[in-house]
Amino acid sequence: MTAPATSLPHVSFEFFPPRSVEASFRLYDAVKTLAPLSPEFVSVTYGAGGTTRKLTHEAVSAIHHTTGLRVAAHLTCVDATREDTLEIARGYAAEGVRDIVALRGDPPKGQTRFVPHPEGFADSCELIAALKSEGDFTIRVGAYPDPHPEADDDMADVRWLKRKFEAGADAAITQFFFEADTFFRFRDACAAAGIDRPILPGILPIENWKNARRFAQRCGARIPAWLDAAFDDAGDGAEAEALSIEIAAQLCRNLMEGGVDHLHFYTLNKPTLSRRICQAVGIVANPSLEAVA
Repeated sequence: MTAPATSLPHVSFEFFPPRSVEASFRLYDAVKTLAPLSPEFVSVTYGAGGTTRKLTHEAVSAIHHTTGLRVAAHLTCVDATREDTLEIARGYAAEGVRDIVALRGDPPKGQTRFVPHPEGFADSCELIAALKSEGDFTIRVGAYPDPHPEADDDMADVRWLKRKFEAGADAAITQFFFEADTFFRFRDACAAAGIDRPILPGILPIENWKNARRFAQRCGARIPAWLDAAFDDAGDGAEAEALSIEIAAQLCRNLMEGGVDHLHFYTLNKPTLSRRICQAVGIVANPSLEAVA
């Protein structure tokens, strides 16, 4: 059994790239709101099918150059040649960005399954190995405590994660989940398979339960009956927001009691819930960073 964490956990935050000027201001405000919590890193996602490739690069560059935060750029295998993908990574390295979240990626819109580009990477393991041989990158990868929709069996995601680490990954970030035991079962299965690298639990603050529920169904995250009942009772407005904060804060407390020392938040570029959840578990802003944010 893993010993409880003896200090407050590290945190990290995921953002997605803006598609408009207004969205750019929202992203800036989100980063500004969460930066005083001293995240170990922040990440910027890649749209399905590589649709935000240029926008991701611009957002990563802007955050890196204007905030001093450590930024991890998402990079996928979708709809690009090997050389094009590695050229993007080289561009990041030239700017001083050495953190990559390496993913296979979701199929482009209108497609149901991932089909590799004829001259591209067949899967995330090939991408990880190529990045590792390319230079000094810190590579984080995806992990699935609930079975991935394409998983062949309950252990498929453990086997895939082990292959990713063997290819050169440094750490993993999980898909979100709703109960700490889901993460602990996965962590134990990974340990039993010989995986000893960091696995960071992904936390989704629930701003809108209907949207979060649809998202969970698409990605295969198990939805507990008690969660449906809780949000049905809460309705909308302030009560639902208070419920969301308490549910996520309790999930974080349970994870911390189980030895987790790093929490990764999927912010959806809406930082208030993530910040309030952090505060609820004792992670507070650095006043000196607050002053200059």
